[in-house]
Amino acid sequence: MSKDLKEDICEETVFERVYNKYSKDLNDFLYYKYGAQYNPSDKAQDAFMKLWDNCKKVTLSKAKSFLFTVANNMMLNEIKHQKVVMKFEKETPKKYTNETPEFLLEKEQYFERYQAVLESLTEEQRVAFLLSKVEGKKHAEIAEMLGVTKKVVEYRIYSAFDKLKEGLGDFKIK
Repeated sequence: MSKDLKEDICEETVFERVYNKYSKDLNDFLYYKYGAQYNPSDKAQDAFMKLWDNCKKVTLSKAKSFLFTVANNMMLNEIKHQKVVMKFEKETPKKYTNETPEFLLEKEQYFERYQAVLESLTEEQRVAFLLSKVEGKKHAEIAEMLGVTKKVVEYRIYSAFDKLKEGLGDFKIK
């Protein structure tokens, strides 16, 4: 049986030997091929992390090939990502909206009144309402969190809705 098959990369001493043997070469390869702008040392480290994650699948004789292939692919993915970033940086966001000043004023007034009505709710109503509508929790989940029954949670949420409708009467809410 050959020495490669006996040595397992998952053993720390073997992995350390592989790291010491190929880390500088891998870093230099990435630096010379792609330059410093894509952090070749980070990609080299990431390649070794992938090798460690896949140590059961990679034999010692294939370790160098695995490292260089993985690191090269990481660099190519980084370059693709940078191209996408540059494309979106070139696009200028529109500096206008289709919202009228009246709408913006109404929106601000509505938000202020909504905050005031939320503050006027009891703590139990506010907590149940916000857990349901803001965080999207189900009534049963809220009941379990608060240590009450599902009916109590439903009552708190619906009574909070009633107060919101009452407090925001001139605004149309659903």
